[in-house]
Amino acid sequence: MTDKNETVIALLGQPNSGKSTLFNALTGLRQHVGNWPGKTVEKKEGRFTHNGKEYLVADLPGTYSLSANSDEEMITRDYIASGKADVVCILADSSQLERSLYMLADYAGITVPCFLVLNMSDVAADQGKKVDASALEKKLGIPVVLLSAPNTKAYDGFYSALERAVKDKTSLNAEALEKRFEELDTYRNIKSMIPENVIPSYSATWLATKAVEKDAPVIAKIKAALPDGARSSFEAAVDAVDKGVVFTGERKFAWIDELLEGTVNTKKTKVSLGKFDRLITHHIWGKPVVVLTIVLGLIASFIPALPFMGIGQAIGKLPDPLNEALLNIGCPAFLAAIICDVILRCLSFIIQMLGFVFGVTLVFGLLEEIGVMARISYVFDNTMAKFGLQGKSVMPFLISFGCTMGGAAGTRVIDNWGQKVLTIALAWAVPCGAAWAVIPMLSTVFFGAWTPVIIVVILLVMILHMWLTAKVFGRSLVKVEDRQGMIMELPPYHKPKWGSLLRYVFGRTKDTFLRAMKVVVLVAFVFWLLSYTSTGTITDSILYKVGTFIEPVTKIFGLGWQTFMAFIASSLGKEGALGVLSTIFTGSGTISVGSMVSGTTAANINELLVANVSKPEALALIFAMTFNMPCIVALAATYQETHSVKWTARIALYYTGVALLLAGIAYYVGLLIW
Repeated sequence: MTDKNETVIALLGQPNSGKSTLFNALTGLRQHVGNWPGKTVEKKEGRFTHNGKEYLVADLPGTYSLSANSDEEMITRDYIASGKADVVCILADSSQLERSLYMLADYAGITVPCFLVLNMSDVAADQGKKVDASALEKKLGIPVVLLSAPNTKAYDGFYSALERAVKDKTSLNAEALEKRFEELDTYRNIKSMIPENVIPSYSATWLATKAVEKDAPVIAKIKAALPDGARSSFEAAVDAVDKGVVFTGERKFAWIDELLEGTVNTKKTKVSLGKFDRLITHHIWGKPVVVLTIVLGLIASFIPALPFMGIGQAIGKLPDPLNEALLNIGCPAFLAAIICDVILRCLSFIIQMLGFVFGVTLVFGLLEEIGVMARISYVFDNTMAKFGLQGKSVMPFLISFGCTMGGAAGTRVIDNWGQKVLTIALAWAVPCGAAWAVIPMLSTVFFGAWTPVIIVVILLVMILHMWLTAKVFGRSLVKVEDRQGMIMELPPYHKPKWGSLLRYVFGRTKDTFLRAMKVVVLVAFVFWLLSYTSTGTITDSILYKVGTFIEPVTKIFGLGWQTFMAFIASSLGKEGALGVLSTIFTGSGTISVGSMVSGTTAANINELLVANVSKPEALALIFAMTFNMPCIVALAATYQETHSVKWTARIALYYTGVALLLAGIAYYVGLLIW
């Protein structure tokens, strides 16, 4: 909720203008991320204090204009019209002002106080561009400040501009732009018909411009505000406009050129794309170079992950001696088991997994910051657009071969919520590193030389699964009209600002840890509790009773109660399936969290499996495990990125159902063969 004593700042800018960097620098960890009410678009708000005054920052969706072409644009302009913002901070890329000032031109006629931040001033300087902010300020009538958002030590100018805009309620002077619009007789005619206060904070100038551009929601609101007799005249005037978007666009860019004349001096510098840029954007070599870049990034992610993995492994050595110590001092065995076997082993598992998420977020956040991610999106955009996705989606798919949790975290670079959720849904179909460690072993135990054939079939099913999943979820998440390649301008390369990047990475890693810990401990505890017995015999457990009771149903999918429980355990971690089977088939002991998350098995596990599981059932288990929910930590990461319980649950239930269906198909095919 907004405190009435807070000053509310709305950040407005095009994608890649540095809004998120500024937002993170201002708010740090004092952020809340969710979805805009009734929309599948991410909503980010945060707070900061300066000179004893509290500020609330709303990071509006990145858009190229304030037209009604997308949910993001509608949310942005509705928020401004709501009156919630005391001041709007408009961001532009200093290195590409001719393009990035278009948002400022589209803001002309909006009366909410504003100021202009010319971000990426360091990049502009490297290009030999010198921007005279004070000259631009005189032309616009609002505070203008040069900024390099990652450099938090140089924010004095930003704070000064913010305070002036709030105190003086500075309004954009767009008289020169309005005169250009008035060259069109129909514009003047339309403007004269518009009554007062059709949309709060939006002047007749702005409304007339959007009417000329055939903006349907604006036209509808103007018509609703007009008396009956004036509506037909208004409709006729709007219908008479031909190529209104072209007309207003030309006037806006001409106005931008006028603004920049005398305010931007450019020294001629030799521009070179470099060998890497020529390779990564090449029509033939571009895709292999992108794949190689992502694979190398994936490998590099393990380096910063090592300290986390070391800490996690160290914690994993504590449960046994601590359990013994607790029992020696008279602690009840049940309580000691909860502390040591559930909480500590879950903590060990999550910290090790978290290391990879930290590494992925750091490495691919770095690629995003320096400008490589835009090239990746450019190269794969047309391919991914067929699935309704951005080119950036190829990165999470490849990362998911290592870790689905890392793949989910990798979707943070996707700015469209629907495309982000669809990318995660498809990434779940990619067998992760844990699956590739377990599945070939099981295949070899049961099928020997036929293992390569099974691996090839799994890969083919994966591709089919992704295609079908895109069909199932695609229409709900990405509109059909949005499924085309995008026209984009590749941003210049940037020098990374490590302080800003690390603050972002640690913040997101902390959030992921807190969410994952809650989910993993809860699920692991429930599974452990169901298998706990005072006698130490698995047949005395609730799990055994439940498993044998539902076995007539699980047999439909080719799974006995033991392999079905292994399938359920694979939802926690693929290795866990082997640990659960080992405990069940040896017939003694509680199913520990250690066996579920690390796959601790009996020495004769191969013999136990062959003796107790038929080949058709083994084939069913392999397919059920491979295409089941990747792991409970991936589930937590999915919720962390989507901020939607509904969609996280939908994806999880869908994958559980499809995995059982594939298991059934594999089982009956196996019966025909064996």
